Amino acid sequence: MGRKDSVWSLGDGQPPEDIDKQIETPPLSTLLIEKPQGGSITVGGDITFIAKVEAKDLLRKPTIKWFKGKWMDLASKTGKHLQLKESFDRFTKVSIHTFEMHIIKAKENYAGNYRCEVTYKDKFDSCSFDLEVKGVCSPTHHSEGQEDAGELDFSGLLKHREPKQEEAPEVDVWEILKNARPDEYEKIAFTYGITDLRGLLKRLKKTKKEEKKSEAFAKKLDPAYQVDKGGKIRLIVDMADPTVDLKWYKNGQEIRPTPKYIFEHKGTQRILVINNCQINDDAAYSVTAGEEKSTTELFVKELPIKIVKELEPVKTTVNERIELECEVSEEGAKVKWMKNGVEVPTGVRSRYRVKCEGTKHWLIIDDAIKEDTATYSLMATGGTTEARVQVDLKPLKILQDLQDITIKLGQPMKLHCEILPVNVPGRWYRNGQLIQPSERLTILHRANCTLHDAGDYTFVPEGYSQSLSAKVHIIDPPRVHLEALNAPDNTVTIVAGNKLRLEIPISGEPAPRVVWMKGERVIRAETFPDHTCLTIDVTEREDSGNYKIVLQNEAGEDTASVKVKVVDIPDAPGAPLVPVVGGDWCSMTWDPPYYDGGSPILGYFIERKKKQSSRWMRLNFDLCKETTFEPKKMIEGVPYEVRVFAVNAIGVSKPSEPSKAFVPLAVTSEPTMLVVDDVTDTTVTMKWRPPETIGAAGLDGYQIEYCIEGTDDWVVANKELIEKTKFTITDLPPEGKILVRVKAINAAGASQPRTTQHSILVKEVIEPPKIRIPRHLKQTYTRMVGEVVNLVVPFVVRQLLLNLDEKSHIFFALYVALDYKVHYQ
Repeated sequence: MGRKDSVWSLGDGQPPEDIDKQIETPPLSTLLIEKPQGGSITVGGDITFIAKVEAKDLLRKPTIKWFKGKWMDLASKTGKHLQLKESFDRFTKVSIHTFEMHIIKAKENYAGNYRCEVTYKDKFDSCSFDLEVKGVCSPTHHSEGQEDAGELDFSGLLKHREPKQEEAPEVDVWEILKNARPDEYEKIAFTYGITDLRGLLKRLKKTKKEEKKSEAFAKKLDPAYQVDKGGKIRLIVDMADPTVDLKWYKNGQEIRPTPKYIFEHKGTQRILVINNCQINDDAAYSVTAGEEKSTTELFVKELPIKIVKELEPVKTTVNERIELECEVSEEGAKVKWMKNGVEVPTGVRSRYRVKCEGTKHWLIIDDAIKEDTATYSLMATGGTTEARVQVDLKPLKILQDLQDITIKLGQPMKLHCEILPVNVPGRWYRNGQLIQPSERLTILHRANCTLHDAGDYTFVPEGYSQSLSAKVHIIDPPRVHLEALNAPDNTVTIVAGNKLRLEIPISGEPAPRVVWMKGERVIRAETFPDHTCLTIDVTEREDSGNYKIVLQNEAGEDTASVKVKVVDIPDAPGAPLVPVVGGDWCSMTWDPPYYDGGSPILGYFIERKKKQSSRWMRLNFDLCKETTFEPKKMIEGVPYEVRVFAVNAIGVSKPSEPSKAFVPLAVTSEPTMLVVDDVTDTTVTMKWRPPETIGAAGLDGYQIEYCIEGTDDWVVANKELIEKTKFTITDLPPEGKILVRVKAINAAGASQPRTTQHSILVKEVIEPPKIRIPRHLKQTYTRMVGEVVNLVVPFVVRQLLLNLDEKSHIFFALYVALDYKVHYQ
């Protein structure tokens, strides 16, 4: 059968063939911190049942099941009439799992007993509660085609609570169930007061199985037995072999003979007598004979609990103690206290306490209030008793009336009155408006007062027509609230050219007179009841300064100062200077701006252009923090100009005046191949070659310098620049050692010097003659006899001039001996 969303029906519950499955119930423990409470609603009304589980020691969400009656799981019955909701609140002090069951537009057959079961690993907790649907009339079965057709009556699951009027003849319910159709099981159970329909169906299924013929038992136990609570039951088995030993078991535990359990033998019959049957005797029983076993199920039917002593009406006043007493027919009976049809909460934090001694039950209210006026009832399985409780107010007596007060703003204010009876709740009104209690306002109105607290106050005790009144007048000296500016050191910074609007909150009662001043000059400003406002449409540098606010009223005077700082772009820096110029670079410096705009200088931008051009080019994209810079990558020989911009947090200044035009020029490279050409006792002749690189500045000449070895004093040998690449240094000390260097000079300056690698000895060198024989003479010549032989032999000889006397000079010639071989033929 498909589930209908419009109703929950027992017909969709657990089928009989599934009943054999064992349901493992964990041991009972405490999981529920708030259990669902029974309730009462009218037909068509809504009601919500709430169960809460603390998540402190739980690693995951617990499992919850809602049941109707004893076994019907409501999880499959959700629809438009039943909704199940789960939520988890992790933001409270203690995390809580909340489970809710919503019954929507209740019907008559929704009344009955419900159960909530919670499991988590090896923990288990459950709670039963009742739902009463008011306006229940006699059950009416809908015909086919009507809405919610096929709906079954839930009342079939409830125990019959009405006392029996007359004894009905004993009926074998077991035989009736055997011969009945499955759809009639519930009606039969309701008619004959069967409380455990599930157990009966379980036994019924077992009887339908083909039984093997027993060798030990002539007749086994009946499939099920039923007995009233407090009654006696006899379980009888007929033995095929009377000599076989028997053992009786209850829920698998062997039964020993006691005054409660008595074993009897009558011929081949073996009888187990159970006296004074109680609810805990409702169990599975079995008897074994050797290897054979016979089992049965015992159902204990509770007798209805009757009301012995009815509740009596109570009339009292607030703050008094109320005790409602009732007596029932059985000790320890479970009863339910109701207030206006709703179950009375009896938890730890509840105002209601219940007490039970024997057959007597009490409902106690220690400190009654007017809301306790209601109809209270006690529900037992065999009847209900109710009584009316009326709680009235005590007569009001004013011991001290409210007094008019005048108080200074910010001081604690207390409105006090004394009335009898004490602890009477009431409401406070200010100028006719209800005052709601808060963190600042308590029920006695103790707090630091504000201007809004002034007015006419009235206290009206709840439930009484009398009231108490007083007037409160508050005096407030003037005050400037500069903290609302939210500006450090009360300094307001604004960019020049923008609009400035200063709104300063003020307070004072009566409203103070406001004066703005800058120095000794009074400034025009706007004033409102709660603030004053100074407006400057277009700010300039001259608007910077301290502004003073003066407040005055009859209660006093207050002053405050606000500093206004107008910031702008900085002035232009000074014109840059170019003290050093290189071949493609220069070094420039400048002075910072005279006025930084009221904001620190963050750095500078530098631009350059060719003198003949009008297009400036930015040289740095990262701000230059210093006042010096070296432009590079310029063209040698081209005139340039440079300029500077200053930057602060507001923006970029105007450009500085351009520098004077400058031309990048480079010195030449150093001269090359510097060698000694000749040395005498007082002179050294040096020669070299021109530099490899000569720039746009050209070459003006050379400068020759020398120094004595071991010193660093260089002496310029030529007073004027020379253009030749050879020069003789004169007046040198004989046999001295010198170092020589040469520099190339142009308009850009002197090049790097070229210096001799080794020192030069100032001393003339005397060398022996040397013959340099050409290659063609280094061979044998063959000539005919009579031919002329002409051999030219070059040689090197230095002519020496010796001063023998003043009149004559002798020249010495060097003779060179040659050994040549000439062969004649």
